[in-house]
Amino acid sequence: MSIAITTASVFVDDQERALAFYTDILGFIKKTDVPTGEYRWLTVVGRDAQDGVELLLEPDAHPASKVFKAALVEDGIPLTSFGVEDVSAEYERLLALGVRFTQPPVDMGPVTTAVLDDTCGNLIQIASMP
Repeated sequence: MSIAITTASVFVDDQERALAFYTDILGFIKKTDVPTGEYRWLTVVGRDAQDGVELLLEPDAHPASKVFKAALVEDGIPLTSFGVEDVSAEYERLLALGVRFTQPPVDMGPVTTAVLDDTCGNLIQIASMP
């Protein structure tokens, strides 16, 4: 018996804006959109991994999530990291779309990273290995 990661969460302050950013800008695909009262069970997946891990665009309605997010942003710490084929190319593509970066591509030995603002209260790292 093994355990698998099926869903990971990103707390967002606006689910509709998050969906637009994560699909229209980052290139994810909407997988699940189920009303759950005031909010939705709203997930996206990678275009090339539609049966892979789902990213839940989870409302940051709980007061602790807002404090947590603000502390990470204040310290410049990304909430999570997404793999890309080429950080520099993705950085240029996203810059052209108006994405704000808090860290341009940096070579860190075996990995290159950049950090962006997801417009929903989070810093997100993109990373690639040569």
